[in-house]
Amino acid sequence: MPGESGKKLFVGPRFRRVRQQLGLSQTQIAEGLGISPSYINLIERNQRPVTAQILLRLAETYDLDLRDLATADEDRFFAELNEIFSDPLFRQIDLPKQELRDLAELCPGVTHALQRLYAAYTEARRGETLVAAQMADREGSQFDANPIERVRDLIEANRNYFPELETAAENLRDELNVPTEGLFTTLATRLREKHSIVTRVMPVDVMRETLRRFDRHRRQLLISELVDSAGRSFQLALQIGYVECGAAIDAIVSRAGPLDDTARRLYRITLANYFAAAAMMPYQAFHSAAEALSYDVHVLAQRFNAGFEQVCHRLTTLQRPNARGVPFFLLRVDNAGNVSKRFSSGTFPFSKFGGTCPLWNVHSTFDMPDRLLSQVIELPDGTRYFSIAQTVRRPVAPYPQPQPRFAIGLGCEIRHAAKLVYATGMDLEKVEGTPIGVNCRLCERENCSQRAEPPITRTLILDETTRRVSSFAFSNAREL
Repeated sequence: MPGESGKKLFVGPRFRRVRQQLGLSQTQIAEGLGISPSYINLIERNQRPVTAQILLRLAETYDLDLRDLATADEDRFFAELNEIFSDPLFRQIDLPKQELRDLAELCPGVTHALQRLYAAYTEARRGETLVAAQMADREGSQFDANPIERVRDLIEANRNYFPELETAAENLRDELNVPTEGLFTTLATRLREKHSIVTRVMPVDVMRETLRRFDRHRRQLLISELVDSAGRSFQLALQIGYVECGAAIDAIVSRAGPLDDTARRLYRITLANYFAAAAMMPYQAFHSAAEALSYDVHVLAQRFNAGFEQVCHRLTTLQRPNARGVPFFLLRVDNAGNVSKRFSSGTFPFSKFGGTCPLWNVHSTFDMPDRLLSQVIELPDGTRYFSIAQTVRRPVAPYPQPQPRFAIGLGCEIRHAAKLVYATGMDLEKVEGTPIGVNCRLCERENCSQRAEPPITRTLILDETTRRVSSFAFSNAREL
């Protein structure tokens, strides 16, 4: 752990990322740490070491957890590299794990570039070569043809925390000075009086398959009657985000560098949604309540008139310096296992090119609707996490349309679990974790009855005389 007496570390890229996430210039962080800007510059270029004293001062001044400083980004980058280089494409390359870790730590930009290149390769391999080529001709990058992954990558790069939007949302709530139960009416009044936008809740036969629509010409915000009260407040806050925080949103988008039109629009929508959640659950009030209530999601939902999914999503954004929450990760899945949402302010190694492990009880929630399940899970490398999961109700669909079904999984590293009400009474050091993998194609655990495919890093063994617990038997040795 960084902080051992007298130890010097060369952690330039890591130090630079932390500074940028804090939104500080080299001069500003130098003033905070009591050292010269030129020394900061040398540290970030790995020409000077960071002493344990400087790291401790950094942690104390900006309320950082040194363990997060040491591993958060590197673990995520390493997981991405490990997934990429497990592909049979690289079977003949004997690449030690330590080299991947070194690359993740020292060259995060290269890791990002490799991830984008591999994403383009997998898209082409799925038989979309012609479409990929056409998109590449028009936009200059096949990766840009997948705007969802591009925007997810941008959110991860910002640790799912955008201080400009947090400040704007808190200023809005301070100006409105209204309790949670009066938020919808007050937001509707603000839209009408300040922006000449009238809010109307419309019957389902008028809105049909639309839950929200802004009519620019008539200056009307139309919301379907199928949207619940929390969703209605969210949609009003979203509209205010567009009209009052457009400049801040555009500034964040511009920092992302070149984006095609689809990715740019999706990023703007994502940021407007971020603002809406922050307006419903202002940072300081929400963080204080979360800490006081030991992260009881249901009570937080009641207090802020928000949905279970809204609260869980908001919990992944609590990364303000000097007021950090538990670094959660979140995913949303349907009953077929498709992941439609994932966010992380921690270190969970989400797979970018596959699904999730069926042994994770987020999938079991569909058999027990509305019941919250908790679980300790353990990855093959021994890393342990604590998670909760529950199905969520989306806006209902008129009969006979199928009702939407999703489950939310929320978790954190086991070292943070003691702060959660859901872990009360558990001996977190001794409780046995459920062994899971990132997904089947990367997991090398043997004899798993839920395995859907053999790991791509091992040779499949076929034996006509034997039927094992797992449908797939494979060699113990990694393929080279």
